[in-house]
Amino acid sequence: MRGAPGDAERRQRWGRLFEELDRNKDGRVDVNELRQGLARLGGGDSDRGAQQGLSPEGGADPGGGLDLEEFTQYLQEREQRLLLLFHSLDRNQDGHIDVSEIQQSFRALGISISVEQAEKILHSMDRDGTMTIDWQEWRDHFLLHSLENMEDVLYFWKHSTVLDIGECLTVPDEFSEQEKLTGMWWKQLVAGAVAGAVSRTGTAPLDRLKVFMQVHASKTNRLNILGGLRNMIQEGGVRSLWRGNGINVLKIAPESAIKFMAYEQIKRAIRGQQETLHVQERFVAGSLAGATAQTIIYPMEVLKTRLTLRRTGQYKGLLDCAWRIMEREGPRAFYHGYLPNVLGIIPYAGIDLAVYETLKNQWLQQYSHDSADPGILVLLACGTISSTCGQIASYPLALVRTRMQAQASIEGAPQFSMLGLLRHILSQEGIPGLYRGIAPNFMKVIPAVSISYVVYENMKQALGVTSR
Repeated sequence: MRGAPGDAERRQRWGRLFEELDRNKDGRVDVNELRQGLARLGGGDSDRGAQQGLSPEGGADPGGGLDLEEFTQYLQEREQRLLLLFHSLDRNQDGHIDVSEIQQSFRALGISISVEQAEKILHSMDRDGTMTIDWQEWRDHFLLHSLENMEDVLYFWKHSTVLDIGECLTVPDEFSEQEKLTGMWWKQLVAGAVAGAVSRTGTAPLDRLKVFMQVHASKTNRLNILGGLRNMIQEGGVRSLWRGNGINVLKIAPESAIKFMAYEQIKRAIRGQQETLHVQERFVAGSLAGATAQTIIYPMEVLKTRLTLRRTGQYKGLLDCAWRIMEREGPRAFYHGYLPNVLGIIPYAGIDLAVYETLKNQWLQQYSHDSADPGILVLLACGTISSTCGQIASYPLALVRTRMQAQASIEGAPQFSMLGLLRHILSQEGIPGLYRGIAPNFMKVIPAVSISYVVYENMKQALGVTSR
């Protein structure tokens, strides 16, 4: 209510804060004045806090600063957001946040912190020495400072948007409410899609070699990396190394969009009134979203395999390939290998998420003394290791999927079911037979990650994605 005493008290307090920050008395608070004010108030990153405080959420021009009315509106919106967050952290609703509630909140984000670390966080806000935080202490600490303890962990430790190593089975990213409101989420998805397209094109020869070895390598022919490359170049020239890349790039956009939308809907159904998902819930939501996306775009996966393995002159293009499959094998052919593909999501997403969370926790426990920002090398290393572990676990299912997609197009090849093919490979070649082609798959990881990151950062800059 406008006329309520509490409202009048708040406006007086905000007016005093505005006068304190407005050092040159021009009736506006600009970035430099806010930065100096934050530095005097202490705590947090004053540069980032100032930029966040003058972000154009409320429609104000950040370049010209904020007048008293705009500043008041910003603080009012921020207080409402802080109050909601305070209530979500105050698990027993006693009006105070204690050490155990801080630990529970971090655990909900998938981060294990010790009692000592929770006490350190609490002590930074506790002004009256009670070792609990009441609403006023919470509000005064975070009103101008960024919510760095929890939001920064989520922000800095995103990894699936940045990395594209040719498989799209990772659990989707979490986007904050601010990113959704300002439209930064779709810009990050677009930047990720473009990075994936460039990365896949750059590593396409190794990807084609992997598929070639998955289908054709065996104990008898002893096909290796150099032999596979030689065979492909002799059959179709250097350009043939990029066969199947067009459809591989084309499927990035629909798959990412479907997976993101499905993830948001499933997350909402699981979460209910919760503010964040637990790691196990993220895994379930991400796996279901991945399965939804794969179900819809799976015919493109079959076309990718057939176009990758095609001989010179076999198909005129994508549509010709699709028409011939439909004509000769029927619509069911577009879902050959679907079962091992969907089953492969579970070990891939589960291990990728588990390893990434473990590495993240280790870093946060040992090195996050001043900031949750791990730096790009740590972030890329953690993402690469977790994705590689996920690939190792799901690789046998990926190989079975590829062979089932391809077997109908190979003359005289027996048509196996998933279990029949697994038994056949194990009886003929043993366990190593389930890992044919994994060497070129590993060879493309580092260049794929490097290209993805460089292009992603440049695309973010071009699209105006703001970093904190």
